[in-house]
Amino acid sequence: MLNANIKAIGKSKGISQQELAVKWNVVRQTVSKWEQGASQS
Repeated sequence: MLNANIKAIGKSKGISQQELAVKWNVVRQTVSKWEQGASQS
């Protein structure tokens, strides 16, 4: 699922939700929701 993939990307690269958010041009809360499976968009 999307949430597991996002968690794996962050862990494997050693980057935070904030860093992922900047790279993907979204807010950190969006990355958090994606990781929790609360949002798929």
